[in-house]
Amino acid sequence: MSARELIANDPTWLSLVKAVLIFALLLVITILLIWFERRVLGRMQHRPGPNRVGPFGLLQTVADALKLAFKEDIRPKLADNWVFFLAPAISAGAAFLAFAVIPLGGQVNLFGYQTSLQLADMPVSLLVVLACSSVGVYGIVLGGWSSGSPYPLLGALRSAAQVISYEIAMGLSFVAVILFAGTLSTGDIVDAQGQGGVWYAFLLPVSFVIYVISMVGETNRAPFDLAEAESELIGGYHTEYSSIKFAMFFLGEYVNMVTVSAVATTLFLGGWHAPFWLGGVGGGVLNTGWWPLLWFLLKVVFMLFVFVWLRGALPRLRYDQFMKLGWKVLVPVNLVWIVAVVAVRTMRNTGVGTAQLLTIIGIVVVVVLAIVLLLPNRPAASDVEEVPVTGGDHPLPPLDLEVPKVPKRKPVAAAPAAELSAEEEGVPDGRA
Repeated sequence: MSARELIANDPTWLSLVKAVLIFALLLVITILLIWFERRVLGRMQHRPGPNRVGPFGLLQTVADALKLAFKEDIRPKLADNWVFFLAPAISAGAAFLAFAVIPLGGQVNLFGYQTSLQLADMPVSLLVVLACSSVGVYGIVLGGWSSGSPYPLLGALRSAAQVISYEIAMGLSFVAVILFAGTLSTGDIVDAQGQGGVWYAFLLPVSFVIYVISMVGETNRAPFDLAEAESELIGGYHTEYSSIKFAMFFLGEYVNMVTVSAVATTLFLGGWHAPFWLGGVGGGVLNTGWWPLLWFLLKVVFMLFVFVWLRGALPRLRYDQFMKLGWKVLVPVNLVWIVAVVAVRTMRNTGVGTAQLLTIIGIVVVVVLAIVLLLPNRPAASDVEEVPVTGGDHPLPPLDLEVPKVPKRKPVAAAPAAELSAEEEGVPDGRA
């Protein structure tokens, strides 16, 4: 029986138990992720990180959460109360919902029922993931708008622009995976990688790299954390938030990191299947039972380490550089890559051999390089003829940025004291 059929036959109480277990798992991973990030960044920056509350500082995140829960809940006077309250709930809820279609493992025996470690599976699971990520930005936008302050509003607008931009590149990176797997179901995509024996990260490296860049921009993480730029927008969209609502925004951010890492694992890293060198051990016993959950979590931890690594290694980009990367680099490269994948798949299906395929690819690469090299070079700045700028009937300020040189004033020599008149010496007229 397939995994989808097993999930469809689950009783209602078992589905509720799965939902509670996934919710608890995400909370535990979030607590450990915050500690993990602070410890790894401390190592990178030659400092200890949290090491006092609990063994190795493991309870520091719990202490911070309790502290936030008991802090005063402040609401600005100009805030829209209902929207101000619902925004963090939307942001956190959308991140949790996307995890419902992620397969955590294969078939297991749970409370006496044979089922699959997945809450729900459907023919369009990837569209559910994209829909949840799209809804999540509403929490950020509404939170910035309802605060009644300009800085949160500017941070919310930035976040909406970057999420929309990078969501396009992320969606396009799914296309090549769908073409290879022939389905939109996350469970079937994992099965296709298990049957083929090769992860799509190796078959589709361009899609994998673009997805990794897009998931960092999608989650507003460094070096793409422009919606929370402290040097420009104080704290971004959550500037006016405090107490538990402030914690919910951060909960949504970290759960979203886990979700996009799980999607990367599902689509490109073989999902819950064991690595190549372990897949055949004991006749594939490491791909049965509860072992797949371990491989899935290890791959997710690796992708989360990439988030932390990028934060500790790269500086924040300027906003124009960030948008240029999304619209002028990732989207065009992704479109060209999709065309190339479709062409290669079509030629393989029509019986074109490997040698002929490599020859065609080489010819295309040579033609593209020739076109790039033969394009006329842009004229240098010194060769461009300067056109005088006139304002017509309107006066124009000076257009040069050079400060005019002011001649130094010559010091005036003081007159000898003997030649000073009585009036210059301050003596009244007619008095000695």
